[in-house]
Amino acid sequence: MKISVNRAGKRYNREWIFRSLELELNSGKHWAITGHNGSGKSTLLQCIAGSMYLNEGTISYDMGNLPIEPEDRFKHISICAPYLEVIEEMTALEFLTYHSCFKPFNPGLTPSMVLEEIGLTKAANKQIRYFSSGMKQRIKLAQAFFSDTEILLLDEPCTNLDQAGIELYKRLIDTLCQDRLVLISSNDPTEYASCSEEIRMGV
Repeated sequence: MKISVNRAGKRYNREWIFRSLELELNSGKHWAITGHNGSGKSTLLQCIAGSMYLNEGTISYDMGNLPIEPEDRFKHISICAPYLEVIEEMTALEFLTYHSCFKPFNPGLTPSMVLEEIGLTKAANKQIRYFSSGMKQRIKLAQAFFSDTEILLLDEPCTNLDQAGIELYKRLIDTLCQDRLVLISSNDPTEYASCSEEIRMGV
């Protein structure tokens, strides 16, 4: 999998957040997107995810030298971010089952197995609205990490996690991301310790 960012620019009103950005991102590498608050870290991640449009330039996706059409890109991308909501009226098991209907988990995994992996088996039939913020973050991480996708986008992935949750995150990175293209937007070295490449925004 390859993502090519070509002379990309994004602005709000008259202010450019980034401009003339050139990147080539390949599977098997982990990239950290760093920079001061307001430098465009999350904005770039959302543009790559396809949830936000560029004002200039392009972002293209290729798999095996074959282009992936815009309408099919969601099949290859999973994302975890603080601003993405879970369906709080559902139980944890219902939510992961619903999620797997349009973005399947890795082969052989069931929603119940995913809940066991993230330590939430006892809360399987509890509505997410009654979860702590850390438990909700575990659910967000689960739907991203365990989805059968080649690209993983993470925005401040340890938000609201306690030390046990941070150790879970590290384990998921180590065991599920060796062959994936991973982009992590963060200023916390703990979150992007696996990254060998850095994209510094706002410089």
